[in-house]
Amino acid sequence: MIRVLIADDERLVRTGLRVVLDAEPDLTVVGEAEDGAAVLPLVRELRPDVVLMDVRMPGTDGIRATELLTAEPDAPRVLVVTTFEHDDHVYGALRAGAAGFLLKRARAEEMVQAVRTVAGGDSLLFPEAVRRIVPGPAVPAAPAESAAAEARRLLHRLTPREREVLRLMADGLSNGEIAERLVVSPETVKTHVGNVLAKIGARDRTQAVVLAYRSGFMAAG
Repeated sequence: MIRVLIADDERLVRTGLRVVLDAEPDLTVVGEAEDGAAVLPLVRELRPDVVLMDVRMPGTDGIRATELLTAEPDAPRVLVVTTFEHDDHVYGALRAGAAGFLLKRARAEEMVQAVRTVAGGDSLLFPEAVRRIVPGPAVPAAPAESAAAEARRLLHRLTPREREVLRLMADGLSNGEIAERLVVSPETVKTHVGNVLAKIGARDRTQAVVLAYRSGFMAAG
């Protein structure tokens, strides 16, 4: 069972999301937060697998709440739910560690699949969105090195197949889609993705893809 926490300052939105998610046999909404400040205490108490996070909330917004969550041990996956696709708050949340974002106008089946996707370890990455967050921080750089040089040094650790997997990750493909493209099993792809994250010290797929653009490995144009 995938446990979900909904964070949104609009009661109607929270109710609608709860109805959609609770209708699925493998999903359950374990709690709701009406502002960002309430998210971390509820996560510690309820231990959800996924947090649906509105980015525009009074007080502590979704960006700060995501930063606090991703610093926690065994942090849940954060899926940003937003009204506007080109919202700078969304890219701030992705930089902070969110696994992806989804529009509030998405169909119910898209919302359900998005929750399952991030709960399974994949990210909802869109190449255009990732390119927009490249100027922001990716991974900490050594004092004597630029962020780009540090990124290139980290990526040099990857094998040719791992670099190929990273390229497909940056194109927005899921593990299943990468497996089909490379004609390998999903388990093999999962292993490659895990190796990529470990070798470059990335927290998740989003951070790995940002690093790929930061280093010049992927063109930002």
